[in-house]
Amino acid sequence: MQSALVVWGGWDGHEPQACVSRFVPALESAGFRVEVSDTLHAFDDAHQLQTHSLILPCWTMGALEGAQEKNLLDAVRSGVGLAGWHGGLCDAFRNQTGYQFMTGGQFVEHPGGSIAYRVNIVKRDDPVMAGLDDFSLRSECYYMHVDPSNEVLATTTFSGEHCAWIEGCVMPVVWKRRYGAGRVFYASFGHAASDFDVPECFEIMKRGMMWAAR
Repeated sequence: MQSALVVWGGWDGHEPQACVSRFVPALESAGFRVEVSDTLHAFDDAHQLQTHSLILPCWTMGALEGAQEKNLLDAVRSGVGLAGWHGGLCDAFRNQTGYQFMTGGQFVEHPGGSIAYRVNIVKRDDPVMAGLDDFSLRSECYYMHVDPSNEVLATTTFSGEHCAWIEGCVMPVVWKRRYGAGRVFYASFGHAASDFDVPECFEIMKRGMMWAAR
């Protein structure tokens, strides 16, 4: 049986508990045994981490202790999948560049705060995106520093309304990547649990988790 470790916490503004509660039933329905933790001590046991098929962190900001970061990176390099959204994955542990190297991106700004924006699917033949069309949502639209080795599945284009100098900038919204033997999946939407009321957001994240899991 596949197993998933779901770890939530950090800044409450991203509604971590409410967000992960959207996906625990989806994982269980797919046959995963799910372990849920609200403490970073979930990353203390290197051997236990490597028994999982998927790690799903939702922890904005915060800091990992040295051993915790090493254990997490080693687990993913060994083949454990990693998936997440918004600040829960890519605005976490800001001072730990090894972690950022693994995830493939880091939040730096959300011009205008919560705004209406369009998500454009750029890899329609990818199984994560199959059958889905471009869609709109209102949420924080992340401007990110991103790894050029990411395989980008969806993007958005900034209008310049809030920051004129980024007008026309095409920014990745959804990507997947490899980290050693592990698969990493990320979507930048998910500021609040209500983002996943948008059917495309929920479906993309659910499919991405399944793709990442070994």
